[in-house]
Amino acid sequence: MSILFLKTPSTGSFVRPQGYTFPTGLFNIGDAANGPTSVDYLVVAGGGGGAYGQGGGGGAGGFRTASGFSIAQGTPYSVTVGGGGTRGFSPGGGIGANGSSSIFSTITSLGGGAGADGGTINGRSGGSGGGASCTYNSVGGTGGSGTPGQGSSGGNGSSTGVAGGGGAGAVGNNASGYNAGSGGAGTASPYSSTPVTYAGGGGGGGLTGLAQNAAGGGSGGGGTGSVNTATAGDPNTGGGGGGGGTFAGGDGGSGVVIIRYSGA
Repeated sequence: MSILFLKTPSTGSFVRPQGYTFPTGLFNIGDAANGPTSVDYLVVAGGGGGAYGQGGGGGAGGFRTASGFSIAQGTPYSVTVGGGGTRGFSPGGGIGANGSSSIFSTITSLGGGAGADGGTINGRSGGSGGGASCTYNSVGGTGGSGTPGQGSSGGNGSSTGVAGGGGAGAVGNNASGYNAGSGGAGTASPYSSTPVTYAGGGGGGGLTGLAQNAAGGGSGGGGTGSVNTATAGDPNTGGGGGGGGTFAGGDGGSGVVIIRYSGA
């Protein structure tokens, strides 16, 4: 996949903040004659998949951003945009998969951790960690760990409820009794004319038969949990998939890479 350019929702035209321009191709970043010597970047990985059957929400993809990243003129730089992790479903397995990493040059953001089901209990670690589950009214699990500088940990399950996945800006919310925890909030990008939030955690799921209530996803593309089939994380946000109940969890949202530099 290529670099995603910022666009305004109303007109679809390029957003070009004063003093900045966006590259039309990867090699132009390192143009030997006119290229810049540093760029600003936002690298968000794919979100983790939500689990099925008392499914915890998927963790958001890792979120990394900085300005003044040095580059060498005349050198091409590759970009990898991570895909979202697949959801857990039945039949086939309750827990889904972690998201894939996004990479720009030496900068790597790790894919979000998958949410847990009633068999695995504990959420998986990743850029942000997946939400925990419980073992059918017995024990609550522990949320997966987030990666420092990239995201937050998933929430913990209760004896009767599951948790939300972690987001770039906040940990996933713990389950409370029969109520699932919502996904952790994402973080706003500094490289847009209006605030755009990325990397929200997926909300925890529930089960009608056990009167377990599902929860919403975190801001920044986190998928909503459900007692039936959960929703996926939003594309190109790195949002975690929602946890599912009777049918399936939600896929994690794909990641995004944004690069800008100062120039004419």
